Amino acid sequence: MASVDVRKADGSGKAGKAELPEEIFGVQVNIPVMHRVVRAQEAAARAGTHDTKTRAEVRGGGKKPWRQKGTGRARQGSSRAPQWTGGGVVFGPHPRDYSIRVNKKEKQLALRSALSDRRSDGNVMVLDNLSIERDDERPRLTRQATKLLAGLDLTDRKVLLVVEGVETDAILAFRNLDRVHVINFDQLNTYDVLYSDVVVFTRASLDAFLGRQNGAAASTDAEDDAGDDAGDDEEDELVLEKPEGAK
Repeated sequence: MASVDVRKADGSGKAGKAELPEEIFGVQVNIPVMHRVVRAQEAAARAGTHDTKTRAEVRGGGKKPWRQKGTGRARQGSSRAPQWTGGGVVFGPHPRDYSIRVNKKEKQLALRSALSDRRSDGNVMVLDNLSIERDDERPRLTRQATKLLAGLDLTDRKVLLVVEGVETDAILAFRNLDRVHVINFDQLNTYDVLYSDVVVFTRASLDAFLGRQNGAAASTDAEDDAGDDAGDDEEDELVLEKPEGAK
């Protein structure tokens, strides 16, 4: 099991070590699965509400513009045909669903691959806490956040800060910074990990994330076992239903 130093938020030194399980932070990176999951995330963000009107939907055009013959002009049946200004649109976009189906195991593998890639490059960091508090004697929240990043040499890097959700002042402080994205541990996803340069956990958020991952793995194993048992039952039923004398 790999480990990483837990750094103090003020940059003064180390506060111990944190264990990073190999089954989450040390798996073989699967690029195709990460690509598929990121595509699915980006597709899910599309509203799909764009729409253009066909010639049957635009207003007007009920009367033939001019008679069929004798005018010297090209024959026209409607002033709302596609070649007319104000006419319908041919092959334009219509409302649709862009979502891509991705199963749970693919999402889990993609996230673990992304975290493993960041850890292999030394870009996973753990802090003992976020020492940002609202106090009359201390500078403003965002100023404290900027100072914290400077002490960790993260000023010019894109940072994904994973929190437990109870650090209200810290969330308010960091969300004002362009290069920092704050996310709760249960919302950690492949896209945000790959988009960032450094993934920064607090000790509390790392423990909560690992507990959630272990629970998800146990649930997946239980579902697989239930599926295998159901398959065995079906086979037994099929055997019992065979007619006598069948080979």
